Amino acid sequence: MWDLVVVGAGPAGASAALGALAVDPGLSVLLLDRHEFPRDKACGDGIAPHVFDLLAEVGVTGIVDDWTPVRRFTLTRGPVGVDRDMARPNWVVPRTVFDQRLAEAAQAAGADLIRRRVRGIRVAKDFITVDGELEARFVVGADGAHSVVRRDLGVPPGPVALAIRGYAPTPPERAASQVIAYGPGRQPSYAWSFDRGDGWSNVGYGEQLTASRPRPTRADLLAHLEELLPGATDGGKSWWGHHLPLSSWFWRPQSGPVMLAGDAAGLINPMTGEGIYYAVATGLLAGRAVAEALHDNSTDAGTSYRRQTRRLLAKHLRHTALTAQLTRSARVLDAGIRAAANDQAIFDDLVELGLADGLITGRLLRSLVV
Repeated sequence: MWDLVVVGAGPAGASAALGALAVDPGLSVLLLDRHEFPRDKACGDGIAPHVFDLLAEVGVTGIVDDWTPVRRFTLTRGPVGVDRDMARPNWVVPRTVFDQRLAEAAQAAGADLIRRRVRGIRVAKDFITVDGELEARFVVGADGAHSVVRRDLGVPPGPVALAIRGYAPTPPERAASQVIAYGPGRQPSYAWSFDRGDGWSNVGYGEQLTASRPRPTRADLLAHLEELLPGATDGGKSWWGHHLPLSSWFWRPQSGPVMLAGDAAGLINPMTGEGIYYAVATGLLAGRAVAEALHDNSTDAGTSYRRQTRRLLAKHLRHTALTAQLTRSARVLDAGIRAAANDQAIFDDLVELGLADGLITGRLLRSLVV
C-alpha cells in the first residue's frame, strides 16, 4: 500500500512527489511513467523564472544553471510588434533535459520511479487500485493531455489546441529571443521560435481546434509556421504534433483521494500555450495536500487542494480566459501589442499574464479596450 502513486513523471508528477516528500520525507511515493527517461516531450520548452521560485521552496535549485537564460521577448501580428527585455529572464530547456533532472530530484527526495503504462484506476472506500494491482491511499493524475486518470474520474475535456513542434538552427535575427508571431485569422493561432542558446531553437505553430473549421493537417501546421516565421523550418528536425488542453474560465478540483495536475487538469495558458508553470505549481500543491491529509488520517486531499489552487490560480485563470476572448479581435490584439511596445510596464503585465500567474491590471485593460 503506497501513500501516494503519481501517474506521470513529467513536471507535474515529479513536483507532486516533491511536494509530498517536502512535508513528510517518510512517505512512500511511487512515480509511474510509460516512458524510460530521458524522453522527449512535445512542448515549447520555455520555462519562466517563477517555476524555479516554486522548486526552490522544496529544495530543488540549480537544475538549469548550465543553460543560457533568455531575456528578450518579441510579440508580433503582421506589421504590429513589440520587442523588449523581460523583467526576469526565461530559460528554453529541452524536456529531455528538464524532465529527467526533475524526476531525478524527486527520486533523490525519496520517490521511486517505475516504467509502467497505466491503463486505469478504481477508487474504493479506503484506497485506490491502479491497474488492478497497485494500491495507494492517494493518486495524482499527471499523465498529460490524454489523461487516463481524468477519464476514469469522469472529468470531461475542455477546449483543445493542436500544435507541431520541431528543432531548427537559430537564425541571427531571432537569436537570444523568444518570438511569438500571431496569425492573421481567428485567435488563438500563432507560431513561435524560442532560442535555446546552443545554436538551436524550439520552433512550432499551434491553433485552437473548433467545430467550425477543418482540422489542420501536419502540412497545414508547417505551412503556417513558415508563413508567420519565414525560414523557421529550414534544417528542422524532430517534428512532433501534440494536443494542448487549454484552461478556461473555471476550474474546480474534485474532493476525495484523487487529484489532477498540469496538462491532465486542462491547464495550458490559452494566450501563450505555456503549461510548465501550472504543472509545477499544481503538482506541488497536490503533493502537499496529500501529505497533510495523511497527517490528519483523512481520505480527502482534494478539498485542501481545491482551496490552495483556488487561492493561487482562480482569479488568474479567469483573467487569462477573458484576455483570450478579448484578443480574438484583431483590433484588440493589435492595441495590446502597440501598448506593450510603448510602455514597459504594460509589456511586463502581459509577460506575467502569459507565462506565470499574472492578472489583468488596470493599465493593461485600458490598453486592450480603448
